[in-house]
Amino acid sequence: MWTRTYTQTYHGVKREDIWRIWTDMSHWPTWHDDLASCTLEGDFEVGSYFFLTPKGMKTFKIKLVEVHEGYSFTDCTSFFGAKMYDTHSMEETAEGLKLTNTLVVKGPLKWLWIKLVAQNVANTIPAETEALIKKARQFNV
Repeated sequence: MWTRTYTQTYHGVKREDIWRIWTDMSHWPTWHDDLASCTLEGDFEVGSYFFLTPKGMKTFKIKLVEVHEGYSFTDCTSFFGAKMYDTHSMEETAEGLKLTNTLVVKGPLKWLWIKLVAQNVANTIPAETEALIKKARQFNV
């Protein structure tokens, strides 16, 4: 199993605003610089799929496998011989709102998908988190 976690705590950001941005998937390309499109099929709930198209790449069909309303969600991308899980979570702390993103890749061909996809996803998480925070702060101006 391969795991990468990124955690950062922010002041002046509301959990409700982050949740609203996370669940409004059709607008992900407005703060995800590397996305051409993202479309949720159905409601933001376990079992629903979304279709994410990175710029210059094919579309990925991704399943929501865990949703804790207002706090966290986990999605799963199935590849031939591996699965990649991406957990987005937040926790209100005395220091501020703590955001954590954890990527996990499992399966016999995980080494291939880490090289082709997962490492790049992990590398973009810090910048995407900053873009998410910037967008969330626009709600409180």
